[in-house]
Amino acid sequence: MKILVTGGTGLVGYGFQNVASNYDHDFTFLSSKACDLLDYSSTLSWVESQNPDVVIHLAANVGGLFKNMTKKVSMFQDNIEMNNNILKACAACGVKRFVGMLSTCIFPDKTTYPISEDMVHDGPPHSSNDSYAYAKRMLDVQCKAYRDQYGLEYNCIIPTNIYGENDNYNLEDSHVIPGLIHKAYISAKNNIPFVVYGTGKPLRQFIYANDLALGILETLWYSESNIIISPTEEHSIGSIANRIAEAFDIVDLLEFDDTKSDGQFKKTADNSKFKELIETKSKSKSFNFTSIDSGINITVKYFKDHIDTVRT
Repeated sequence: MKILVTGGTGLVGYGFQNVASNYDHDFTFLSSKACDLLDYSSTLSWVESQNPDVVIHLAANVGGLFKNMTKKVSMFQDNIEMNNNILKACAACGVKRFVGMLSTCIFPDKTTYPISEDMVHDGPPHSSNDSYAYAKRMLDVQCKAYRDQYGLEYNCIIPTNIYGENDNYNLEDSHVIPGLIHKAYISAKNNIPFVVYGTGKPLRQFIYANDLALGILETLWYSESNIIISPTEEHSIGSIANRIAEAFDIVDLLEFDDTKSDGQFKKTADNSKFKELIETKSKSKSFNFTSIDSGINITVKYFKDHIDTVRT
């Protein structure tokens, strides 16, 4: 089976590259340098040239809390355009299976927990990331439209907070774990406070990028609707910061700036559908998530080993 992965050189794309050898598929990893997904002609030409059986769409304009709060226009427009172009090109080229990448930030701000796949459109998302969230919600709407009108097997994956080696470690625009790793490195290097924005109390479920890639591949053909892929455990931002501080031996320099926004307090996701698919459909019949301690240690080591070349 031929699988085209957009965003193939990013965080989750790197995870796919790490696990691809476990599967007898022909993978092509598409980078933004090879194809501009904001341009439909370029997107169509690339999909036509590859003639894939499956497209896994990871490419997106993404970032952490503060990028979502300060760059709302580009977060909305870029993601809407990329999603439109890749879906239109896939349908035009007869791609039968499409998997899009959503995020738990798409769920309503005011909701009951745990959140499940059928609760996406039950209310507005948190104001801190509403532009990105609405763009991602539209990917869900679009996939359903292609299923309903053309009978195509198009659906979405909803991961919780993703982290791993080949992440964006920018101090302003990154997700929480890579941003904290970079901050901790600077703190250790200069013996200055390791300042974490917010109180450290919000809770999140974190998924290692390699685990997400494996989860997508294990459930690739088993559902026509969305699937949440996530470990069950939640961790506070403060506990994550403390683990990273330990990895850099700077626990005594850790501080919290509670004048900064915490964002949404929790986004507890229900992974029961994923677990049922693994237990009843997957060839592996089991799935073990990487522990948060192991995952953070691997990611910190990668950052230290590649400090001159990591994305920032």
